[in-house]
Amino acid sequence: MSLKSQTVLITGASMGIGAAIARRLANESATLILFARSNDKLSVLSKELQERHTGLKVYTRAVDVQDNTALSNAVSNIIQQVSQIDVLINNAGLALGAPNAFPDLEIQDIITMTGTNINGFMFATYAVLNQGKMKARGRGTILNVTSTTGLEVPPFPGEAVYHASKACQEAFTNVLRTELTGTDIKVLALRPGVVATNFHEQRVGYDKQSYDTFMKGFEPLVAEDVADAAAFMLGQGDRVSVKALDVVPTAQRSLQVFDREWNERGEGRRAEAMSVDRAV
Repeated sequence: MSLKSQTVLITGASMGIGAAIARRLANESATLILFARSNDKLSVLSKELQERHTGLKVYTRAVDVQDNTALSNAVSNIIQQVSQIDVLINNAGLALGAPNAFPDLEIQDIITMTGTNINGFMFATYAVLNQGKMKARGRGTILNVTSTTGLEVPPFPGEAVYHASKACQEAFTNVLRTELTGTDIKVLALRPGVVATNFHEQRVGYDKQSYDTFMKGFEPLVAEDVADAAAFMLGQGDRVSVKALDVVPTAQRSLQVFDREWNERGEGRRAEAMSVDRAV
């Protein structure tokens, strides 16, 4: 499917994976609607994209997905300018409180995480289906950025609420897909593994030593890897749905098993690649 004529709403778009997806889809000439809490960061990103891509249409709104009224109003207002939303990329999410175990978390951290990762996920979907006219048209794509954490128990502490919310996103994705039978609306799940972003530093990097220890011996994904996966999923024709896609570092065999010798074997991979280049 060509994204050139598509209007795409991305939540959590101001940085990290959301911003990388915006940059990737700008290359496809999609019309972009970018939602995030930081108006300043959105403005910087919008200016960057429009300077790189002449004629690119970018709309931004500073909105917290936890606030259903604000989110609904933002979508309604945007619709006056773009007429419809073809694609929703549900990307907004956060993790707080690590490495504290569940009983040691602040209640506000629990409320904020579930408010964003669960309520906000559903609020954005509801607004796009209704105010964004996707349900009325019976056509579109909802791409939920979940996590491999939603399917496997994380090996590091402080993950109870985050893991539970990601599992909820997976369940919501599967049920929504079924409930939208009779429409041409695709509902997809993109599951990143370990990604080197500010978000992951916040999630497992309670201090630099802990973060470096976690990343030791392998190369994590970068946000652009996830953006490429999103573009692949969205680029399929009408009759094809990539229902779910895991994109992880090669060394991430599972959340419980990381190949910590991956970097050490890198010299052999590089030597092999150089050998092939010389042969060509």
